[in-house]
Amino acid sequence: MVFISEVNGPHSPDMLAIQRCNSSALDAVEPLANQTQNLSGVEPVRCKENLTTHTTSPTVAALSMTLGIVSNIIALIILAKAYARLRKRSKATFLLFASSLVATDLAGHVIPGFLVMSLYMGDTGPCNYPTDSTCTFLGGSMVFFGLCPLFLGCVMAAERCMGVTRPLLHARVVCTAYTKMLLVMIWLLALFVAILPSFNLGRYTYQYPRTWCFIKVFNKDPAITDGMDTAITDVIFVLLFSGLGLASLAVAFICNTISGVTLVTARLRRRTGHQRSTHSHDIEMVAQLVGIMVTSCICWSPLLVFGLMSVIRSYSGSMRDECDLQTYKSLMVLGVRLAAFNQILDPWVYILLRRAVLRKIYRLTTGRNERRGSTFRRWEISSFQNSVKKAINLN
Repeated sequence: MVFISEVNGPHSPDMLAIQRCNSSALDAVEPLANQTQNLSGVEPVRCKENLTTHTTSPTVAALSMTLGIVSNIIALIILAKAYARLRKRSKATFLLFASSLVATDLAGHVIPGFLVMSLYMGDTGPCNYPTDSTCTFLGGSMVFFGLCPLFLGCVMAAERCMGVTRPLLHARVVCTAYTKMLLVMIWLLALFVAILPSFNLGRYTYQYPRTWCFIKVFNKDPAITDGMDTAITDVIFVLLFSGLGLASLAVAFICNTISGVTLVTARLRRRTGHQRSTHSHDIEMVAQLVGIMVTSCICWSPLLVFGLMSVIRSYSGSMRDECDLQTYKSLMVLGVRLAAFNQILDPWVYILLRRAVLRKIYRLTTGRNERRGSTFRRWEISSFQNSVKKAINLN
């Protein structure tokens, strides 16, 4: 996904500001619209977007799309090299999940991004946008590529939680074939949810400012949708999409919290003389998972929550004021813009939270090389000893 370019006036303070001028303009043209209804062949003025005089430049959207593509490609190269070099089963499983996450983010940035850019750069046409095949594909792509990273982050957190708290069970159950099968199941589940509108459960419609498509969350608005009210199937579809997304974030939070507490407890026990120690790759992977989880919560929670709020208020009929409707439209645009950030930030979470990068940051900030008793040195020694023990046991 790319940043959705909102149509605003040249002096708009921010995307959340309620456009009083648009509401005033609508009030001003309403009598004219009523008068023109009595004239044959004259269509009343209804499209609010036509009342604006300035459109934001697509440069920001193009730059963000380029940045996302470059970031994901760099992360994929690093992950591929790490996967080919490392032979630890737990680390290899994590790298396979992480590579799938970055590859999904890359596809989710390119495919919907080009469609949004083509809609933005092309002729917007009439005010009333019927739902067509392009809109259906774009809406389905946004749902699919939105759920996949959330599902992957949840499964990665659960896998690491098992590896940290139940290492023997993890070594016996988790393998490469199992990981690949789980990845296919995740993609199929996200695809199943995305194609539900094809079975009349929910609908995809053009969204304000008519440069992107998503699940129908607003009542009939000839300026941007198909002129139909939200139905109970639309509410169910939004509840399913947002419920799965929020549930994935909640499970990831619980699993990462358990993993973090377990690692900290093991670290404290080691200082008091107990034998069990933390391993550098465990700390590194959990740190990266926490970064991915925080990024996903910040970027995806607004769209999931705003979508729920919008469809519930639309279906219940409590969204009657034009100013209130405009506010929720702006919130949806804000939500999809934040969601687009997730596909840019995810690869950088892995790139920057690697042990090699943290070691260099440590050297630059402290001005000292690694000493024999430094934290990074102890992590490396414990990780090496653990690898030797595993190799001896296998022999």
